[in-house]
Amino acid sequence: MIQTYGYIRVSTKEQSEDRQLTAMREFGVREGNIFLDKLSGKDFERPSYRRLLKKLKPVDTLVIKSIDRLGRNYEEILEQWRFITKERRANIVVLDMPLLDTRQKNRDLTGTFIADLVLQILSYVAQTERELIRQRQAEGIAAAKARGVRFGRPPIERPPHLQEVQKAWERREISAREAARRLNINRMTFLAAGQ
Repeated sequence: MIQTYGYIRVSTKEQSEDRQLTAMREFGVREGNIFLDKLSGKDFERPSYRRLLKKLKPVDTLVIKSIDRLGRNYEEILEQWRFITKERRANIVVLDMPLLDTRQKNRDLTGTFIADLVLQILSYVAQTERELIRQRQAEGIAAAKARGVRFGRPPIERPPHLQEVQKAWERREISAREAARRLNINRMTFLAAGQ
């Protein structure tokens, strides 16, 4: 039986997938055939996407809202497109770009050329946007550091009698476990402090 699957991707757990979910429902994709990842589009190592690929059979259709929801790596988008359409022989529909609908079998050579060209341009734009996001993020972090903003957890204060307990441990008077208990920290933290 021919199936229609939907793939939704948002970059973080905080982002909402509602807009994409609405588009899938309007297209007629069944709830059970919608796959969702809340991960970056930098590569295709995404659990739901991998499960989806295993389900795709010849003549099935994969629906995505826009090409950047598939991914943000130019070469990998093109490779996945080729894999799905040529090896799996499934169709792809990009809702925001009707020209990218491989179900249209009556395309002439010019139509196919234009669709391939649009796919390459959109894939390039998706990767360029990802690189700009990373650049802006790095610039924002650098600016915040220049303003004195500290990142990460604040360092924990060393227990006042750390050196005394550490020396007892080094003299093999106590075990690392006992040293950690006396300092009220875990054993691995104690061992790391001695490095």
